[in-house]
Amino acid sequence: MSDSPEIRIGTDEREQAMAALSGHFSAGRLSLAEFEDRSGLVAQARTYGDLESVFSDLPADRARAPVASPRGQSSPRRSGWEWRTAVVAVMPFVALALFFLTNTWLWFLMIPASGAILYAGGRRHQDPPGELPDHKPEAA
Repeated sequence: MSDSPEIRIGTDEREQAMAALSGHFSAGRLSLAEFEDRSGLVAQARTYGDLESVFSDLPADRARAPVASPRGQSSPRRSGWEWRTAVVAVMPFVALALFFLTNTWLWFLMIPASGAILYAGGRRHQDPPGELPDHKPEAA
């Protein structure tokens, strides 16, 4: 992540971390309870060090890992994907509100379901700009 864990993060880094966390959940590396706990930690994170502790026991998947940009360099946004990240980030709060309104815990299943639905099959869209997905050339 970052060489300086005490550097503060912004909304972009939290959204990237939430997307990475959703990826780990959909890959089966996290249970529902772990995903909910870590989502709360990501929402409360203030520094790169806070985010590093959330991902410390997860593999560093280059395509899904949070991008560190402590020098004010923002990562390029991919059009069409920002709204999905925002939906996944807001979903725990929506589920919590619905839980208190209806007194049923089933709303919390909406959190991983929304991540799985919104990001299902989206891996090919997460290739870094300028890089093509791995493929073999066809023989002539």
